[in-house]
Amino acid sequence: MNPPHGEVAPGLTLVSTPIGNARDITLRALDVLAAADVLVAEDTRSLKRLMEIHGIGLGSRPCLSYHEHNGAKMRPRIMAELEAGRSVVYCSEAGTPLISDPGFDLVRAAREAGHAVTAAPGASAAVTGLTLSGLPSDRFLFAGFLPNAKGARDKALAELREVPATLIFYESPKRLGATLAAAARVLGDRPATMARELTKRFEEVRTGTLESLAAEYAGAPPKGEVVLLVGRGRSADVSEEEIDQALDEALEEMSVRDAADHVSGVFGVARRPVYQKAMQRRRDAE
Repeated sequence: MNPPHGEVAPGLTLVSTPIGNARDITLRALDVLAAADVLVAEDTRSLKRLMEIHGIGLGSRPCLSYHEHNGAKMRPRIMAELEAGRSVVYCSEAGTPLISDPGFDLVRAAREAGHAVTAAPGASAAVTGLTLSGLPSDRFLFAGFLPNAKGARDKALAELREVPATLIFYESPKRLGATLAAAARVLGDRPATMARELTKRFEEVRTGTLESLAAEYAGAPPKGEVVLLVGRGRSADVSEEEIDQALDEALEEMSVRDAADHVSGVFGVARRPVYQKAMQRRRDAE
């Protein structure tokens, strides 16, 4: 049971923070940040800046840093605060805690010790990218960052080849071109979307196939934080007849362009041949 407005119950509360636009924070999150006894953050500078923007004072409350490099050292301090019956807030640097974030060890420790754990949900770059991608969202897999080394990266991609879901990755701009080329080679030329700087001034979403996007970003890395989304692979039991039928149904309500995007995304096939089929069907109908 959640406490009344303006109060935070003893225990650990995970607070999602904006991924770019500072106003993308919930009213509940602001209440929790204002009332908690102890603040813990992956990056204390980012949290203090966010609180300053929204007029929330830190006062004499402790603001502790907790990240992948100091977790083992800091967990006992945070657990002591919980044992003392205090309300503790943990904030990711940006987005939802525990999504590509080091906080899971803290949550596990708090639960094992019998402390209450709850969340004030909010923004997530992975989900925001999915909603903008135009790729099927009924089933998706967040795969985080791929390994740096070529062999390990290709192995990780190969392990995802048969997953019947839209794949979501976080990627650095400098590695984007190489990752797209590797994904096209290992997964096949699937529909894909590159989304960067989500919710920020220079937000950009590019759609195409893995091969077309790889060519676009080869030697020309974008700027900012990147979410890469890859459509599901074509199932071996999907026939041309099924694709044709889905395309005919889509053309009854959509333009040629939208129908091609929809069908190629649903079946995880290259867009170009589907678009060509759609054009021919539209011409035949006229």
